[in-house]
Amino acid sequence: MGTSSGSNIHHQPSSKMLPPRQQPRAGGLQTSLSLVSSDPRLSPEEPRSNSDHRRESPTESASSRETWPTADAIMAKKMENGKAENDCPEQSVIRRLSSADKISLRDIARERVDIISEKMHHLPDEFQEELKNNLRVILDGNGGSQQRDEFFILQKLVQSRADLTAKTLIRAHRVQLEILVAINTGILAFLHPNISLSQTSLIEVFVYKRCRNIACQNQIPADDCTCEICTKRNGFCNLCMCVVCNKFDFEVNTCRWVGCDLCSHWTHTDCAIRDGLICMGASGKSGSGPSEMLFRCRACNRTSELLGWVKDVFQHCAPAWDREALTRELDFVSRIFHGSEDPRGQKLFWKCKELKEKIESGLAESSAACRAILMFFQELEVDSPKSLENGESGRLIAPQEACNRIAEVVHEAIRKMEMVADEKMRMYKKARMAVEACDRELQDKAREVQELKMERQKKKVQIEELEKIVRLKHAEADMFQLKANEAKREAERLQRIALAKSDKSEEEYASSYLKQRLSEAEAEKQYLFEKIKLQESSRASQSSGGGGDPSQLLMYSKMHDMHYNAPPRADCLPNERHPFRKNP
Repeated sequence: MGTSSGSNIHHQPSSKMLPPRQQPRAGGLQTSLSLVSSDPRLSPEEPRSNSDHRRESPTESASSRETWPTADAIMAKKMENGKAENDCPEQSVIRRLSSADKISLRDIARERVDIISEKMHHLPDEFQEELKNNLRVILDGNGGSQQRDEFFILQKLVQSRADLTAKTLIRAHRVQLEILVAINTGILAFLHPNISLSQTSLIEVFVYKRCRNIACQNQIPADDCTCEICTKRNGFCNLCMCVVCNKFDFEVNTCRWVGCDLCSHWTHTDCAIRDGLICMGASGKSGSGPSEMLFRCRACNRTSELLGWVKDVFQHCAPAWDREALTRELDFVSRIFHGSEDPRGQKLFWKCKELKEKIESGLAESSAACRAILMFFQELEVDSPKSLENGESGRLIAPQEACNRIAEVVHEAIRKMEMVADEKMRMYKKARMAVEACDRELQDKAREVQELKMERQKKKVQIEELEKIVRLKHAEADMFQLKANEAKREAERLQRIALAKSDKSEEEYASSYLKQRLSEAEAEKQYLFEKIKLQESSRASQSSGGGGDPSQLLMYSKMHDMHYNAPPRADCLPNERHPFRKNP
């Protein structure tokens, strides 16, 4: 871990992806629960309470804490659900279930997937939520040894089954799958109501094909790593998990994690100290012998120096630390260099102890302590070449020793070059595959663009045709409207002519009718007049001859009175009574 390499700093993405860090959310998640490892070969820890105090001693990894919902939130949710049941007893479904229909956590862990899935499809949502709440309480660990034993029984039942494969889990019910994954990993987050993963992701987490860290969720082995740990340790992700304890947390920009310069695997500082991975060793700069503190990576068994790594971490991250974070980081550095025999390491150890005591006693502000430690690293860098030069000039090196040193340096350089070459080749292959994928995507997009252009041109032609049809229909409508107007005017003209002719014909008919009646009346008058004259002449002749018949005289007088005294006939009434005439 030389000062020239930045691969050990937990915040530089150029050499290694950062362990994911989840920002705290109000009423959501907290970071204080230690959970069971997903690797069955590792000894599982007991789930502990969220209220446990954080311990920073090297005997327990301070980083083995993950972020899950608290027990208080779960109990509050249960109380709220219980209150809702009491307020609305008619909506309660759980109490009306028969004992044969109910399912327990052990049934889910023990029975076949398809049988439990079919049963759960008929269970009400309240009962399914109750199952998840029961498992949350068990994983929370506040119930003591009884709940811990129950969890170990459930996990043993799940991990001992050979039928839980990706093919069978596809048929699992959603809640059933969440419970199985939570039991297998020991992680509460898979039961949290605000976290919802796809069924495919849950299955991949269960079969150790995806990282169980909710904030990471990378496919594993990450970066297609072929080391023994990544290929043989179930569920291990080298992007966010510790090589020693197989656990993860969300700490970044810190000395809590130590990274390897060569393979970019990460280890908790506490785990490395506890397992003796941080110790004195030979330096490639100053020759053989115990000269400085080194970190030996368990994944690749290579060593990296620690002083330059600590200096890089402080130079990049210390200005953003607050008082508590700076105190914690100084404590980590003092524990790392506690057993250092190197003068520079010892100076750093005492300097960290001094600054930590000053901050805790209030004699120094965090900003002043930060400037002091950064100044101290600059002084160490200036003093390092002088001390090395003085040490080398004080004694002569035998030729064989010099050759051995040169050979060691050459071998180390070759090993690093080979690893760098392999890494570059892997990166080149990935980049090549990405470029090919991009080329294929560009070709697909080009075809789509061409199809869209053709479709656009076709639509444009259709629109033009429709516009022509619309214009034609408008012209036809105008023409029909014009013809309709002309027909309307012609109809009005014909109606006026018909009315005029009707009035004229009615007048002519009335006139002819009256003339005919008048002529008939004149003819009848003439007839009667002639008849009367005839009768008068006949009477005159009779009177001259000695009188006439009295009956004939009586008839004649009646006819005379009828002719001159009879009332007018109906067909000879005035004009206003005639049906064919109108008053002037």
